[in-house]
Amino acid sequence: MAATRAYLDYNASAPLIAEARAAMVAALDAANPSSVHTEGRASRRLVEDARRDVARLVNARPEHVVFTSGATEAASTLLTPDWQMGRGAIRMSHLYVSEADHPCILNGGRFAATQVTKIGVDRNGIADLEALATALAAHDKGAGLPLVAIHAANNETGVVQPVKRIAEIVKAAGGVLVVDAVQAAGRIPLDMSAPYADYLILSSHKIGGPKGVGAIVAASDLMMPRPLVSGGGQEKGHRAGTENVAGVPGFGAAARAALAGLDDIDAIARRRDEIEAIVTELAPDAEIFGNGAQRLANTTFFAIPGVKAETAQIAFDLAGVALSAGSACSSGKVGPSHVLKAMGHGDSLGALRVSIGPATGAEDIAAFRAALAGIVARRAGKEQAA
Repeated sequence: MAATRAYLDYNASAPLIAEARAAMVAALDAANPSSVHTEGRASRRLVEDARRDVARLVNARPEHVVFTSGATEAASTLLTPDWQMGRGAIRMSHLYVSEADHPCILNGGRFAATQVTKIGVDRNGIADLEALATALAAHDKGAGLPLVAIHAANNETGVVQPVKRIAEIVKAAGGVLVVDAVQAAGRIPLDMSAPYADYLILSSHKIGGPKGVGAIVAASDLMMPRPLVSGGGQEKGHRAGTENVAGVPGFGAAARAALAGLDDIDAIARRRDEIEAIVTELAPDAEIFGNGAQRLANTTFFAIPGVKAETAQIAFDLAGVALSAGSACSSGKVGPSHVLKAMGHGDSLGALRVSIGPATGAEDIAAFRAALAGIVARRAGKEQAA
């Protein structure tokens, strides 16, 4: 076991940053932000300051940010046939998703399975835009509007989708676009003031904030989904329940840091490229998935023939290196990654995901090299014995 561990699993959860921890500790004794007394108003300021910080991260208006318990709740809220514009009801009659989406999107939220169409992806994981346009052209507008949901960046491969082009296709069809920006936020610039998504999904713990906090960010508040959590009037009636007064300020602090950290993207990309150079040096037959498309600067997803991903993950862990065999939401399950299957790699033994962040240093990369060298050496020994 290594004396110190290397954490290379930022896409599962980024380490809690000091600024977020301090903001949370300062807010632990906060009162109910819905109370009108002095203590309640002080708590309300904490929530609203964080709302502004989250809005700035994606260049949105603070009043269009709705806090949730996380990205999965945000997705379940947005993926519903039942929407409202003022007091009027609007129906989304069908949902269109990518086959490589995160399970919280792929499962369709509150839509019935018969109301969900899955759009294929190419070998790099890019959504088939022609198929999407064809499906939307055939949509029965008499039954309701089409709702399209897709990830901005894949949580396993890091592949970035052409969201602006997708938005054009969706708008031309009179549809509504929900973008899962959980992995993209803080890693690529996002701008809700430009033609992009109608709604974004964000997660605090992917950018160094606390777990258990997420957000829906809308381009406008003219139309919103029927609430998933109803009761009191918190979050303007879009999400009932007392706000997480400790977690929300932590989210805001992480959003501030993530926005500033966009300047470090090139440095992170160089470290990712160094990791991939190690992979191809030690295992020239390794396959790096999605490297023919634009990817997040921090992510690499690779497979080595003859090496089972789950076994390799355990070997890395024993060597003091934390990384994933696919998504943190699916890596414990038996069977290949649904993302790889969608990309045409259904027979793969799985893949290893390395995802790094601002704190990743030379010692972490050295630990990765040493662990991978041992795994490759054991593979060679098995091949010779056979």
